[in-house]
Amino acid sequence: MPRKPTGRPSPAMSSLLFRHGSGDIETPSESTLGLPALVETLAGLGVDAAAVLEGTGISPLAITDHNARLSQRQKFALFDNVERLSPDPAIGLLAGQRQRIPDFGVFGYVLLSSATLGEAVNFGIQHVRLAGPVLEKSFRIEGEVAIFEGRDVLDLGRLLPLATEFWFSSIVTLMGRILERPFQPRRMLLPYPAPACAARYPEILNCPVSFGADAMQMQFDAALLALPLPNANPITASLSADFCGRMLEAIGGENLLVKSIKEACLNSAGAVPRAEDMAARLHVSTRTLHRRLADAGTSYQDIIDGVRKRLAVELLERTELSVDKIAERSGFADTSNFRKAFRKWTGQTPAFFRERRG
Repeated sequence: MPRKPTGRPSPAMSSLLFRHGSGDIETPSESTLGLPALVETLAGLGVDAAAVLEGTGISPLAITDHNARLSQRQKFALFDNVERLSPDPAIGLLAGQRQRIPDFGVFGYVLLSSATLGEAVNFGIQHVRLAGPVLEKSFRIEGEVAIFEGRDVLDLGRLLPLATEFWFSSIVTLMGRILERPFQPRRMLLPYPAPACAARYPEILNCPVSFGADAMQMQFDAALLALPLPNANPITASLSADFCGRMLEAIGGENLLVKSIKEACLNSAGAVPRAEDMAARLHVSTRTLHRRLADAGTSYQDIIDGVRKRLAVELLERTELSVDKIAERSGFADTSNFRKAFRKWTGQTPAFFRERRG
């Protein structure tokens, strides 16, 4: 019988939070990509979404909002609730089977429209940070074998089986969706003892599974990487990849809160969120948002202006969109205001800037 959540972290959860400190773990920087499958699967098992989200600080609307950002603490708390409340020990495997391309936003459409499975895999592993993974993930090819590998760098303890089976089940499902046929790995290697639902692993993951291994791997035939994808579309793939690239540009040494705001703004091109809306997405008050940005040496308006300028410059340089359309996609309701802002940013009119760069 699943235990009722208490609204506070379990002892194991508290230990995890203590080990990782209270710095970045509290900053909203993690995407919700892929997470709705966990909540939806539990709902199908009779566990209300409110119970799954209790004590996490995540609202029902935020869990399905691609622009919303969670802290690591919130994501760990969500996994903790899922593991404790599920009446089915194979919850991670089942949730992975529910994954759909639209749940991953523009990131998912890059995978779907890639030319080959190999291109989709390479893009996915390069941009995996967009999903805010709880496992460190990598990909490599050894001879005829392609390998997805994970590392438990956060010492997840009892949450490791859930995180692992959710990841691998999601990969098998998404690979099947972009290929439009069942995807069959060679085998799985898992670094923990066989759980109570071990007999269901081979059936759901579609391959032999070895528990208690020295590594966390999904192996499959490297020849599959050359397979053409049925929904390949080079224009869609290129535009979507550029968009994801812009989202990742800020990842580096920049303040995590500033990164989160920039990514959300880029994902809302044409409708830049107000400070109040952004604060709600990040689960903080508007006053706290402004205070934290001031502590980081910037302001919400400065960040918005920077994003608008970068987007406007890119559209002027790389597209033939009219100035009116670029103004709209840069978040300006009035083209004259866009021209004034652009002149302030660059000292040039948009038309003159485009002509010189042309």
